[in-house]
Amino acid sequence: MRILAIDTATESCSVALRLGTQVLQRARRLERGHAEVILPMVDEVLIEAGLSLAALTAIAFGRGPGAFTGLRLAASVAQGLAFGAGLPVVPVSDLQAVAQRALDEDRTIGRVLACADARMGEVYWGCFERSAEAFARPSDVERVTRPEQVRPPAGWAHCGPIGSRDAPPAPQPDSTPWRLAGVGSGFAAYPQLRTELPLDLVLEGLLPRASEIAHLALPELVAGRFLPPEQALPVYLRDDVIRLPPRAS
Repeated sequence: MRILAIDTATESCSVALRLGTQVLQRARRLERGHAEVILPMVDEVLIEAGLSLAALTAIAFGRGPGAFTGLRLAASVAQGLAFGAGLPVVPVSDLQAVAQRALDEDRTIGRVLACADARMGEVYWGCFERSAEAFARPSDVERVTRPEQVRPPAGWAHCGPIGSRDAPPAPQPDSTPWRLAGVGSGFAAYPQLRTELPLDLVLEGLLPRASEIAHLALPELVAGRFLPPEQALPVYLRDDVIRLPPRAS
């Protein structure tokens, strides 16, 4: 399958083109200006591969949670490209993408608590386990809460249950226990999470990338879980995306 993926949910602006096991990618770290570089990056990977948009199988995008403007940009670009080429879209969670990155970079990690800074004293977070195929599998719904409300599922640690529908991952081949990793910008923004949660390691500098989004889109396509372009929508988690400060009395 030929999957083009884009992500602009964070300061990491990235594009990836997955061609079977080969991945062509571009990435830039930007505080702003994602809209000016995302389409030229798409053109670069397509030219490198010698392909047109119409030759692709689908377009995947980071659907959030993340920065409001960045999520709207990724969804609108995915929608526009997919409409023009007659392709389906695959929305992929940015929390799941950063969890996948952790699993790929450290094969001893079996469980990931992905936690991103949501500003306004809150974090976006979700829990993921390594599947038999090494995909980051959600263990529960994603949430936006205050940092002190972050808790791994029951069975992961004795830290207050939020409910886990799946059994823990099978032991590693050498019977070494899997490690539980905390991943994402939330751990840099709220250092108390390191000490209050029973984590084996913390990777606070990892951000979601289009390469992991393309990887996670693959099983979705195989299972037929894709959408028409008009349904390429961001997921904010917050109902009140723009919250005004209280007026001074």
